[in-house]
Amino acid sequence: MTTSRIIFVTGATGFIGSRLVPRLLKRGHTVKALVRHPEQAGRLRALGVQLQSGDVTRPDGLAEGMRGADWLLHLANHYSLHERDESIFAHVNVQGNRNVMQAALDAAVEKVVHISSGVSYGVSPDQPLREDSRVGPHPNAYWRTKHAGDEVVQSFKDQGLPVVTLYPGAVVGPGDPNATGQWIRRLVRQRQVLRAFEGSGFTFVHVEDVAEAIVRAAEREDNVGERYLIGQEYLTNRAFVELVAELSGRPMPPIVLPDRLAHASAAFLEKLEKWTGLPPLLGFTGNSARHLAAGFRFGSSKAKDELGLMYTPVRQAVAEDIATLTL
Repeated sequence: MTTSRIIFVTGATGFIGSRLVPRLLKRGHTVKALVRHPEQAGRLRALGVQLQSGDVTRPDGLAEGMRGADWLLHLANHYSLHERDESIFAHVNVQGNRNVMQAALDAAVEKVVHISSGVSYGVSPDQPLREDSRVGPHPNAYWRTKHAGDEVVQSFKDQGLPVVTLYPGAVVGPGDPNATGQWIRRLVRQRQVLRAFEGSGFTFVHVEDVAEAIVRAAEREDNVGERYLIGQEYLTNRAFVELVAELSGRPMPPIVLPDRLAHASAAFLEKLEKWTGLPPLLGFTGNSARHLAAGFRFGSSKAKDELGLMYTPVRQAVAEDIATLTL
């Protein structure tokens, strides 16, 4: 049985964090969570989590709140494929990382597990990706700032901070509020009439598998400095849309755009959004188009071999998300 630890968690109320915290508590750990609005974190409080008021973008008080913790699990980030003011990406994903890692160094935590993303590698020349793959171009601000944030973390590793980094694939599961879940909802509710970039795709991973990987990476004793890609099953964008259509009983979107036309259409819709002030039509913008066109692919065995991680079929993850919808 793993020795009980005091664990400081950022992003505890998020899609992954809400699955992670109960796992930690079940294994006998004490959890302290950084939350922006403690009065809105009743679920965490009911579980017995200690709430620390604060924000990764504000360094004041972070180290004091973290002091006494054995481990830091850093999940907080800003994930979006469209923002009118893109400075928020750097504010949270880069400066936020700097604030949190400095606090961890000041508080002398014994171990940090940093949760990044497969997008950090950009469009790598090494395909499929490996943990030691080279970094390629980044097609939008979210991808760029995830990598820039990782470089910040690396700079603290160079100062002696004991860090393990996880790179999940495209996370999916019940109640997904993020880009993949939004895509599923548009498809199921037949608000998605276009298909594009059908030959590109992503390695998907169940949200529960990511939470389990974080616990296992934290509890393993000899892996400081290691990196783990988290995911195994790759689907092209076409295959993913076909899966959603099959599981939901809804038809495939009827219009398929060639890649060049898709990029042009996305750019036009983005300009239309700026002119009108309305949300992007069909959730399609230049940033989201570049995201879909780039994709990423990996099937790393390292997390399975070293952490004993077993993966849930993507089909199950998608089915569970669809089941949460009111059709």
